[in-house]
This record gives sequence, C-alpha cells and structure tokens, in this order.
Amino acid sequence: MLVLAPHLARAPNSQAVVRVPEPAPQSPGDLVHPPMPTPHEAEKQLTGPEEADQPPSMSSHDVAPPAAASRSPCCLCWCCCCSCSWNEERRRAWRASRESKLRPLPSCEACATPSPEEVRSWAQSFDKLMHSAAGRSVFREFLRTEYSEENMLFWLACEELKAEANQHVVDEKARLIYEDYVSILSPKEVSLDSRVREGINKKMQEPSAHTFDDAQLQIYTLMHRDSYPRFLSSPTYRTLLLRGGSQSSNEA
Repeated sequence: MLVLAPHLARAPNSQAVVRVPEPAPQSPGDLVHPPMPTPHEAEKQLTGPEEADQPPSMSSHDVAPPAAASRSPCCLCWCCCCSCSWNEERRRAWRASRESKLRPLPSCEACATPSPEEVRSWAQSFDKLMHSAAGRSVFREFLRTEYSEENMLFWLACEELKAEANQHVVDEKARLIYEDYVSILSPKEVSLDSRVREGINKKMQEPSAHTFDDAQLQIYTLMHRDSYPRFLSSPTYRTLLLRGGSQSSNEA
C-alpha cells in the first residue's frame, strides 16, 4: 500500500497543496543593488526622455519676471559697476569711440624746433626729455608708432589736473581722466596694477588734484624703463641728432 507523506496528504474534497520551497537566506555581501540613476536619467524617468532634453517652456499661466528698474545715477559710478542710466550712456559713448583714433598730433613745423644741445640732452636722462616741451612732443610721436600714446596723454592730463585749483573743475577733470584712461571700458586704458586701481576708486568718491599721483608715477616709470630706451635708438631720434649735427657744422 502507498503511504503519502504527512505534508503531501490531502483532505477529502480538497485540491492538492503544493509547497514552494523558500529561497535560502543570503548574506549582505550577496545582495546586488541596482545602480543609482544619474541626475539626467532620473529626470528622464520623471519627465520622459523627450521632455528632459528640451528647454522648459512657459505655459499660458506663467508670467515672465519683471525687468529690473533702472537705477538713478549714484555717487559710486566711477567703477562702472552699476546699471544706472548715466553709465549706460557712457558705455554707448565708449563703444562708439573704440574704433576712433587718438587725437592727431600737431605737425613738426607747428612745434618749436629744438636746438642741437637740447636734442642731445634728451639722451642724458628721461627727466630732461619730459621737462622739454619739444622733447615730449617728439616722444609722444614715437609712442604713437608703438600704439602706446595713451601713456603720454594720461601723464599730461594728470599734470594739468594738479595745476587746477577750482574744485568743480577738478571734479570734472578727474571724472574725464578716469573714463578715458582708468576705466576698463575705455579703448585708451593704461596699464595699472590692482593696488593702484583700488586706491583710485576710493579717492574718486572725493576727487582731488592728487587723485592720480600714484598712477601717474607708475606710468612715468613704465615709459622710462620700457619706451625710453627704444626711443633713443629709434630712427626718429637719430634723425634729430643728425639734423642737429649738420646745423652745427654749417654754423661753424
């Protein structure tokens, strides 16, 4: 006679019961976790692959943020960091002047002809060259050929500012000097280090005749060390020396 095991025995009028074996317990090291989705994949799961790759569009209920209201002119506009209407006008003027050339130089005939002794003295020191009106004019013409005429123009503007006593005129000239030679938006910006620029920005809150003294000294030193040696060996200066020598021989 066939004897069924107790767990396979079935009751009358009931269906056979089949037990499914339970899986063996696994250790934590045997568990395999699914890889974490990247932010891009997670976005696709939420919005769909096609919608995630497209920029968000505004619905009829969305309202664009209002444009920032224009600020009124402030007292700290020297660094051009704000968006007031005054600076917007200055920026348009600067952009229009980017392609314009610097002021034309007067012709050599209009300048006083330097004597041979004066021309030779320019080679003795840079100070003698800069203290001579004819020397500054010739040196400025040389700087123009090297595309660095703005250094001389800035130095001359600072000298003119230091000779001014009227405070209202000082304020206006200081503002123009800043716009023309210190502002990063100017096509004639001179090369100044960050320390000097920060000092100018602070002094421009209350401009004086000596606001640009440190910057003027830095540009003076730059011309002395960089441009002056090349000027002495340039055809411009050599021609003046030869012309002076021929004049001396003719007079003798």
